[in-house]
Amino acid sequence: MTEINSVTGPLLVATRSPHKLREIRAILAAVPGMEVVDLLEMGIPESPEEDGLEDAESFSENALAKARYFQERSGLLTIADDSGLEVDALGGRPGVRSRRFAPITGHVDRETQDRLNVDHLLESLRGIPHQRRTARFVTEVALVSPRGESWTFRGTVDGFILEVRQGNGGFGYDPVFLHPPLGATFAQVSGEEKARVGHRGVAFRRLSDFLRAAAGSGASLSDERDR
Repeated sequence: MTEINSVTGPLLVATRSPHKLREIRAILAAVPGMEVVDLLEMGIPESPEEDGLEDAESFSENALAKARYFQERSGLLTIADDSGLEVDALGGRPGVRSRRFAPITGHVDRETQDRLNVDHLLESLRGIPHQRRTARFVTEVALVSPRGESWTFRGTVDGFILEVRQGNGGFGYDPVFLHPPLGATFAQVSGEEKARVGHRGVAFRRLSDFLRAAAGSGASLSDERDR
């Protein structure tokens, strides 16, 4: 069984998105004694192999693949996530293909990709009435230890896809994702508010709570495997 003191920091956050990194660091700051490092700090250069890591059919499989890949490259306790948007009227698409939903030939930067993805989503939903535009954001976080043990943590948030963009904040599909309890899109609220109710915040708080509880009780991490 793997004790918490055998897998504490440094903890590598395996993402190249500065938006995600800011959200994750803020949440994991609640874990006492946990040193959080990122790929840039560890000097891990981007590799063409990374493009093939997200080819599974579930968020959890993709998150685990990324976490295992970067754990092997770094030797550190590693976390990675896979997130996406599921739209009911599209049979759950874009799902695990959320980042590359729009049909694009060649390389584009992340901002352009986000804009084209939203354009493609709105076109795909053209003519669909509001009550049928239900959707949810999903995040799966994977934690992999240097010994090869793994755990996953899930977060979801429900909402609707609007017909036009609203708000200038956030990223990805945030400008068209309306969260009814907020009465606003994720692009219209502060980063703190989005982290409080959003899918990524839910998943990473579950991870944070798990690490804090295990650190405080001396419990085995394997007691919470694949939560």
